[in-house]
Amino acid sequence: MDTDFECAVIGGGAAGLSSALVLGRARRRILVVDAGEQSNLPDGGVGGLLGNNLTPPAELYAKAAAEVDGHSSVERIAGNVVTGSKADEGFLMTTADGREFTSGSVILATGMKYNHPDLPGVAELWGRDAFHCPFCHGWEARDGRIAVIVGSAPDAMRARMIQLWTDKVTVLTDGSQLDEEQLAGLEAAGITVIEHSPERLIVEEGSLKAVAFEDGSEQEFDSVMLPITMEHRSDLAAQFGARTREQENPFIIDPLEVDFLQKTSVPGLSAAGDISTQGAPSVAAAIAEGHRAAAGIVHDIALA
Repeated sequence: MDTDFECAVIGGGAAGLSSALVLGRARRRILVVDAGEQSNLPDGGVGGLLGNNLTPPAELYAKAAAEVDGHSSVERIAGNVVTGSKADEGFLMTTADGREFTSGSVILATGMKYNHPDLPGVAELWGRDAFHCPFCHGWEARDGRIAVIVGSAPDAMRARMIQLWTDKVTVLTDGSQLDEEQLAGLEAAGITVIEHSPERLIVEEGSLKAVAFEDGSEQEFDSVMLPITMEHRSDLAAQFGARTREQENPFIIDPLEVDFLQKTSVPGLSAAGDISTQGAPSVAAAIAEGHRAAAGIVHDIALA
């Protein structure tokens, strides 16, 4: 079938723009649709990304988008793709504002929504003094007093990880039941355990000052590490019929099943970034996955 584009990249974050750059450099006629909902936009800087360590996410994406826009075969628009279906040998999609377009292949890079505990003060500090990933924010929290809020018993062991950055770690069980072995392990590691449930984070001048507990007590901390769940921002993958896989990480809900070149179970449909990551999600991983997805598409086009 004749299509408007050889490939449509749905998402303008790290994975999507990485895909777009590779496809643009291969002189492919593509469309990038960016909903502008990148999960890490609140962060002060991207941690651990070679060449862009601590670059503010918005600045990183603006720079990447400018590089993509330097390729005349690439069209990039702001918008949200709300419907998608297989059409003969291609795909038919519609944006929220009514634009319809067809594409021979699709790379889904729509990302995941990061759901954190509904604790007053968290949203205000999210991506800075309130975080979930020690690799992303451990350096910034180094040597400080860190509270680790436990959503389920296995989360308690994450406190051992953050000890690589500071020896001032306290576990807040928040109602989770830790067994004797877990408690003994934390005690042996020098980690204090508080069983009172946190009620709110006390914020002063944009920084964490303390955690207030339901029993009326307070304790000062410099940062707090929280449990999260990640769920799809978009149901496009389900509309296309892509298979999900079982995930050992219980906080990632329904990641897509992909092969080494990021191809899903649907011919012509690839996925990259948080929605399909096979390890710990990160900007660096998303860039690599986007590159692989685009390389696979180019390979398919060349041999078609």
